[in-house]
Amino acid sequence: MAKNIKSILDRISGLQGDLETAVSERAEKFRYSYKDRKVRFREEALKWQQGFKTGLWRYVSGAGILTVITAPVIYGLIIPFVILDIAVVVYQAICFPVYGIRKVKRSDFIVIDRHHLAYLNVLQKLNCVYCGYGNGLMAFVSEVAARTEAYWCPIKHASKLAAYHQHYPHFADYGDAEHFDEDWKRNMARVRGEETPESKSD
Repeated sequence: MAKNIKSILDRISGLQGDLETAVSERAEKFRYSYKDRKVRFREEALKWQQGFKTGLWRYVSGAGILTVITAPVIYGLIIPFVILDIAVVVYQAICFPVYGIRKVKRSDFIVIDRHHLAYLNVLQKLNCVYCGYGNGLMAFVSEVAARTEAYWCPIKHASKLAAYHQHYPHFADYGDAEHFDEDWKRNMARVRGEETPESKSD
């Protein structure tokens, strides 16, 4: 079973490589480069994009009344987002060094770059900045929580999950009391960045 899981993970890794290649090809097509966490469009690309830009007034006036009414609810989440952000950063800074867990790099998850697109108006850019922060924050928090789970309780659930984090396939099988201690130590080592023994095979 463990060998089968490793094979699946290897295939996923290969597909991620294919995805990165495809993204690079699209970057060339749309004439931009990405270096040192900065996006740079060629001048002709920016001019081409501006031809598709929707004016701010037209964009706002075309929005439905329910969209306008619910907008404050959406943006109101910025307060709990910021509180959560600060709490998780503090939690990781205090606890992860004690456990020896590798810290999650926040900037790998919270990416703000869509505002460079010339075909977006100022409100669309603001929306994209907000979505980049909100979704990036959730991904960051999820990874911090995932490493915590991998350290303290790396056991698969009996129920099927709709989605799971990257550490989950390495967790101990539900009900496998015989190998739990071994799998627990192996998962601890993984999140610490230590060399790990090969997974047990059935």
